[in-house]
Amino acid sequence: MSNFVFVLDTNYQQLNPIPPGQARRLLKQGKAAIYRRYPFTIILKHKISHPKTQPHQLKIDPGSQVTGLAIIQDNQVIWGAELTHRGEEIKHDLESRRAIRRHRRNRKTRYRQPRFLNRTRKLGWLPPSLESRIENIMTWVKRICRYVPITGISQELVKFDTQAMSNPERSGIEYQQGELAGYEIREYLLSKWGRKCAYCGVENLPLEIDHIQPKSKGGTNRVSNLTLACHQCNQAKGSRDIRDFLAKKTEVLSRILKQAKQPLKDAAAVNATRWALFNRLKEIGLPVETGTGGRTKYNRTRLELPKTHWLDAACVGVVSSLQILTSKPLLIKAKGWGSRQMCTTNKYGFPIKHKTRCQTFFGFKTGDMVQATLPTGKFAGIHVGRLIVRASGVFELVSTKGKVSPVRHKYCKAIHRKDGYMYALSTFVQSIGN
Repeated sequence: MSNFVFVLDTNYQQLNPIPPGQARRLLKQGKAAIYRRYPFTIILKHKISHPKTQPHQLKIDPGSQVTGLAIIQDNQVIWGAELTHRGEEIKHDLESRRAIRRHRRNRKTRYRQPRFLNRTRKLGWLPPSLESRIENIMTWVKRICRYVPITGISQELVKFDTQAMSNPERSGIEYQQGELAGYEIREYLLSKWGRKCAYCGVENLPLEIDHIQPKSKGGTNRVSNLTLACHQCNQAKGSRDIRDFLAKKTEVLSRILKQAKQPLKDAAAVNATRWALFNRLKEIGLPVETGTGGRTKYNRTRLELPKTHWLDAACVGVVSSLQILTSKPLLIKAKGWGSRQMCTTNKYGFPIKHKTRCQTFFGFKTGDMVQATLPTGKFAGIHVGRLIVRASGVFELVSTKGKVSPVRHKYCKAIHRKDGYMYALSTFVQSIGN
């Protein structure tokens, strides 16, 4: 079943989301119109004086690469989404620009001199690759709050409890005897070692926590001395030293010893942005509930739910029970708004093609999703896809069946405007803003 459909009345007042079947009936009867495609929202053609809305909780599972979003109504998951970030792409672009700038200076070419008096950073500054993650999440939180009567927000504030991982031998009852004992460490190890056996690389099997340096030979319980192994490899290793166990596999031994000392990059990114995101969410004015990654996994395991980002989001915080009413979450990928480069160059560095500063032609931009009704020609019929615009008014349209050209502007009807994100539903993928 697809996500529930968001509903607004004629005064843009949020109403309770409704099942897709009910939304189709309203559209077919002419009582509503499509307001937005992603997320799918309809607007009624009449006013609701005193709407009876139910409380809705927006839950967020922030991740370094993918963030899960879910809307809960009376312990029912009615909407889910997975937001893919572009932090690594931003980092790569900045490093590439820095390399080009330094190369120009080293060649003694005419270029501005390096400046050292403009590097004051405001309090709470984050690198652009991390700032983009927060901005993406906030964009969608505000967007959902415009279409759904959200009454509270739940955020996974701490991905891993570093206090529990750094000294798991301590005798605190909340870690040794509590219901979350071991979940923080295991979740960290699953992320660090890629959810597969460190020794043989097998996946999709129950994995056991193994000590790299056995405790009988001076090893500790710190996470830097822990790894994941399948039952067969764990039994074969036993209490042997890892150097003896992998004496004939020097490459595997070198990889494990190197990876064991490395911090988890994604965990560092999440920990660096958690409080900034929390403070930004509080500015919205809704109550914000927080929870740890260990509790999220505990809830998901107890409810026997599969491992997905949007279901992880549904399990954030205090959860007694959940009923999943959707199985097709909205897949969102941040693509940005393009670059500001005005021309391209040949191999000698001379400009060969200049771009126009105007991006809108006949009311359309590259990246807009449209419905084109072509009356004649090779591609006669109705096509839905993403536009590539030209100043002449003769466009190209990229659909799931391939490229359609020529497409004149007078045959195009806008469905979803470019907004810097790519969307996918099931196996159908459409790009917006690429």
